[in-house]
Amino acid sequence: MRLATIAEATGTAAVVIDDDRVLPLPVAGPGFGSIREIAAGGDGVLGRIRNWVVGQPDRAWRSLDATRLGPVVPDAGAIYTVGLNYRGQGEPGGSGDVGGPRTDRAPERPLIYGKATSSVVGHGAIVTWDRGLTANVDAECELGVVIGDPAWNVAPGDALRHVFGWTIVNDVSSRDPWLDGDQWLIGKSMPGFCPVGPWVVTRDALDPANLRLGCTVNGVAIQADTTAGMRSTVPAVISYLSRHVLLRPGDLIATGTPARLAGPIGPDRHLDPGDVVRTWIEQIGELVITIA
Repeated sequence: MRLATIAEATGTAAVVIDDDRVLPLPVAGPGFGSIREIAAGGDGVLGRIRNWVVGQPDRAWRSLDATRLGPVVPDAGAIYTVGLNYRGQGEPGGSGDVGGPRTDRAPERPLIYGKATSSVVGHGAIVTWDRGLTANVDAECELGVVIGDPAWNVAPGDALRHVFGWTIVNDVSSRDPWLDGDQWLIGKSMPGFCPVGPWVVTRDALDPANLRLGCTVNGVAIQADTTAGMRSTVPAVISYLSRHVLLRPGDLIATGTPARLAGPIGPDRHLDPGDVVRTWIEQIGELVITIA
């Protein structure tokens, strides 16, 4: 099942997505008020949603094209990101990773940092920033994990039971050395630097171990890889995080980004006004933003 958050004049609402149709969930429904609330309710709430959807008439559905999608989880409690999590050149199955500090050495354990929740925007957002603060900004496609059941000190074998669903995170990041070198949180947390969406696919709908993913700028590929290239798998990342922090319903984990392709755009071409950025992951969809 696919769930999303839509933006309306009166606020946001959780919806079910079915192909090109959108069905708003009743705010008064038990546990239906937001994606974070649904994530906290677990399989029980998802079961009630499925049963409710079956009983809705065709006229209750809206057109997806006529709907403005917001961030999947607009009220995420925390956003955790993983650096250097795709195998580099010379490693079996790897092609490199430009995220984080400039080093070819693989980290001995997941390299964790974060993004401010105020940086979150949704599919279709127009993203801009003060270029006096940073002129060199890149897009990065990442598999996003939305936490469901709280996770504390869980084993890797139990970690996926704490996942509510899967989404796309564009980890927009400054490459200026005074930010990317040692101020990752600041360089990754300006308003609009965390597009999330377009929706969340529930845990049971896909296997995250070998998904194709990538990013294009104005239709030209700048990233293309598979999640099989991760150094630390999704269960390993969740387990490691849960040994240090309590993961709560609606928290987001961005699981790392693959290498920047050598061409035709090349690694030195950063985002410019007018660029259309598409991050995509198979079985999930496509997240689009425009740079202003």
